[in-house]
Amino acid sequence: MPILESTYPGPPAFLFNGHLETIVPSLYRRVKGINYQREKISTLDGDFLNLDWSKVGSHKLLIISHGLEGDSERHYARGLVKLFNQNGIDALVWNNRTCGGEINDLPILYHHGASYDLDTTVQHVIKEYNYTEIYLSGISMGGAQTLKYLGEKGQSLPKQIKKSAVYSTPCNLPSSAATLKLKSNIFYKKRFLGKLKKKIEAKAQQYPELIDLKLLEKVKDFDEFDTLFTAKIHGFKDASDFYQTVSADNWMSEITIPTLILNAKNDPLLGPECYPIELAEKKSEIILEMPERGGHTGFALKGNEFTWAEYRLLEFLTYKF
Repeated sequence: MPILESTYPGPPAFLFNGHLETIVPSLYRRVKGINYQREKISTLDGDFLNLDWSKVGSHKLLIISHGLEGDSERHYARGLVKLFNQNGIDALVWNNRTCGGEINDLPILYHHGASYDLDTTVQHVIKEYNYTEIYLSGISMGGAQTLKYLGEKGQSLPKQIKKSAVYSTPCNLPSSAATLKLKSNIFYKKRFLGKLKKKIEAKAQQYPELIDLKLLEKVKDFDEFDTLFTAKIHGFKDASDFYQTVSADNWMSEITIPTLILNAKNDPLLGPECYPIELAEKKSEIILEMPERGGHTGFALKGNEFTWAEYRLLEFLTYKF
């Protein structure tokens, strides 16, 4: 599939670089008018997931996977929910373990490769509901989880899932992780690490024999955090092994449905390998769109409640071709 030229006109003038395009919506954007109905489901390993629904009585459903340290209340999730609801489509945001306001029961948390929980969500939806068309969407980490899931399923993907679309997605996790070492990205590193450290503290209360909080005091960057905690808790050797093993691009060549990957060229959290140009050029199912602007989960439009990325996902997922 040829790489698409983007139609994004760019953000309001005051968002004059990729960092502002990223940070301002994250801190200040609000999407009102969403009233979720929560459903708690069990996982095969004896844990639980919280699913937040917003239904309009449709036979079509959008499943949304959120980003790192996000949940169903993040602006990008609520924006998609509201826009798709307005266009007659039900929406479901599944909250990763420890996200959505409730700490899960098992020692594990969540990570970029936790496609098994997306699979649990999809299987529950198919078993308990009668949707004839399901679309998958993911933002940032949720996009990586979605791409990994699609590739893992390959030809065995449930027939109800017709299309997928992700944006601001770290297709190559080692490349994205490396951006958090840049001095220009210290804001994101501190913000994410601060939130993740609180999750580890909560886990230590549940499992004091497994987690040494003295080590947490020594953590200064993501390599240390992921080696000492993420890798150890989830069964990887170290941060490098974790990044390489779960990276979505290990599976993306096996995707079998039309899938839009929308990554801005000025995204401060995506390295060069997060733009799968060669794969998109040779694989018809992968549609790659790389706007010059947009930042990370930004894509603001002047005077508009919704972002350009949200409109673009609606257009792609509902367009018949």
